[in-house]
Amino acid sequence: MTRVEKSFRGISERLARRYLSNLGGEIEGGDPEGDGDVIADEWRASVSSEKVQIGASMTLTEVTVVFEGEEGVLDGLIEKFSQKAMRAGG
Repeated sequence: MTRVEKSFRGISERLARRYLSNLGGEIEGGDPEGDGDVIADEWRASVSSEKVQIGASMTLTEVTVVFEGEEGVLDGLIEKFSQKAMRAGG
């Protein structure tokens, strides 16, 4: 089992969970606003966020996604997720 942690700026936890759901996962508890993991047959993803300081007076939300699964599965999943996250502004 491989574990990969990636951070994205400019998206929300809700949007990250929705993207993961669109990529074949199911949100634990069914609520994108909640704090459950997103689970699929071949992978699992945990989503968290924090505010980060950018410069002297600006903050952004940084969402961290921890992907777990087989390396071959995660490579494609992370690439597709990253493309979605980049289009969102992160």
